Amino acid sequence: MKKVFEKIIEGILACSGFVTSLTIVLIVLFLFSEAVGLFHSRIIEEGYVLALNKDNKVSELTPVQIKDVFDEEITNWREVGGENLPIRLFRLEDVTRYYTEEQLGASYENAGACITDLVERTPGIVAFVPRQFIVRPDSVHLLRDNTISLKDVFAGAEWFPTATPAPQFGFLPLITGTLWVSLFAILIALPFGLAVAVYMSEVADHKIRNLMKPVIELLSGIPSVVYGFFGLIVIVPLLQRVFDLPVGESGLAGSIVLAIMALPTIITVTEDAMRNCPRAMREASLALGASQWQTIYKVVIPYSISGITSGVVLGIGRAVGETMAVLMVTGNAAVIPHTILEPLRTIPATIAAELGEAPAGGAHYEALFLLGVVLFFISLLINFTVEAVSSGKRK
Repeated sequence: MKKVFEKIIEGILACSGFVTSLTIVLIVLFLFSEAVGLFHSRIIEEGYVLALNKDNKVSELTPVQIKDVFDEEITNWREVGGENLPIRLFRLEDVTRYYTEEQLGASYENAGACITDLVERTPGIVAFVPRQFIVRPDSVHLLRDNTISLKDVFAGAEWFPTATPAPQFGFLPLITGTLWVSLFAILIALPFGLAVAVYMSEVADHKIRNLMKPVIELLSGIPSVVYGFFGLIVIVPLLQRVFDLPVGESGLAGSIVLAIMALPTIITVTEDAMRNCPRAMREASLALGASQWQTIYKVVIPYSISGITSGVVLGIGRAVGETMAVLMVTGNAAVIPHTILEPLRTIPATIAAELGEAPAGGAHYEALFLLGVVLFFISLLINFTVEAVSSGKRK
């Protein structure tokens, strides 16, 4: 009977492990399935076209070029490979500047013929209109509407998913913002976390350790929005005064908040790993004439490197994946930061802020899922890197 019971328990544990692994795989596959649709989406807004005069030889534009044309940063077709001809922009709401209500009709039933006629007789025009308003497609020149490419996404320097006529899905500002904030958060948290862990494990007496440990563990249970409020009220104004910044919301504010949030995890895991170092190893080191600090550096830390690595990985995971606190203190500006004192935006903050507003199944929605995939690979790469470093140290 005992063997049967053990087999049942063994089967339950095996099923639990299988279900957990399968769940992780399914989550990743779900992210990929939702994200891959972005590269099947068109550059120009769905249902619209960019119509040019028949004599215009420009056949296609990149999303950045389309944005610059409609922002009037590009004003001549020569700048995009066409003839030396000024660009004339036309949007649907501009139709009343060219035609009267009588010409358009009471229900705008003549709008399509009027717009098509305008494009036919205006050499430098580019009209952003619904497809059904071009009633004679053969008499005008429609810009080729390509699908969104990998280059547009991963090398794009601007994130503006609601731009018209061509949304901008450049991941570069969000990826750099995430890496900057996470890197500086770990650079701040790791030395402090390791120092506190060494103090609690090797230096502090029993009473101080019993007092500090519950307090530090309590910090990990504080909601992230509370840390965000603390950063907004205390850290942001302080940085603004110290560095004489126009606004205190910056990458450094986010890094400091994330470092505070990651400290309890790093301290707790690292301190537990150090306390698991056998007493005999400490005594042997001291018996050979090593000082207490030499024993910590030469014996305790090398023995505990696996636990320290786990603490670092968990701390980095907290920093990379944090959402609300970062959203509140970093300025939420989707631009490529040149210094840590500039406002920026991270991937988790972008997903949290925009997912509720993105139409399900649209390009914006799919881009946010693709950001989740990128965040997954960033975390995976960090974990592999830390494990590789710790394995090298163990050898």
